[in-house]
Amino acid sequence: MKTVLITGCSSGFGLEIARHFLDRDWNVVATMRTPDAGILPPSDRLRVLALDVTDEASIRAALEAAGPIDALVNNAGIGVMYPLEGVPMATVRSVFETNTLGTIAMTQAVLPGLRARGAGVIVNVTSAVTLMPLPLLSVYTASKAAVNAFTESLALELEPLGIRLRLVLPGRSPQTRFGASARAFMTGGMPEAYVPQLDAVVAGARVPGPVTHAQDVVQAVWRAVTDAATPMRIPAGADAEQMAAA
Repeated sequence: MKTVLITGCSSGFGLEIARHFLDRDWNVVATMRTPDAGILPPSDRLRVLALDVTDEASIRAALEAAGPIDALVNNAGIGVMYPLEGVPMATVRSVFETNTLGTIAMTQAVLPGLRARGAGVIVNVTSAVTLMPLPLLSVYTASKAAVNAFTESLALELEPLGIRLRLVLPGRSPQTRFGASARAFMTGGMPEAYVPQLDAVVAGARVPGPVTHAQDVVQAVWRAVTDAATPMRIPAGADAEQMAAA
């Protein structure tokens, strides 16, 4: 029986990915900063562990508790939506610490075990906004685009060792906390020059159209882990597929 470790399982995509793998008889290590075993159905194939991807000691402890794994899904992420002019560098660093450096740190930490076994899969969940950038998301987009480049380079490095890497690129989803957490930063004074862009982005988000549902991401991750024939980049959601085709 195979084991998958998933980061960012407290809600959204990570939670649904964990449920999907559990339903398909995988051992699941669901990780989150503040563990809550009650959000997933009880199972002797489930472990819920504390993990902060920005903390090396937390990563080491989680991987020691998890034991050998066959697949890693780097799903944890945070967002910020604001004109760059008004984003404190502390916030920029925080976004990169989680989205970019956290993904790199998790990947580096699992490699010795996967290399020793000569097999394994690493799936990095980024964003379709890297395919078609939008205003006010420059910091978030940069943090995810860096993961795209990192993954594609590392895939060449690890392929001879039997380790596969894949990217899943979700579009806009009404089912995650990303929008709320990203917009939560939009407090205080904003330079008047950026207000029209903000209004346009908010209005555009309210226009009916294709979006990404949690199951789109779940299915994309499942394919990435279980089907070696999947392409490197897997758009997840109707809007993400449109962006990829543009």
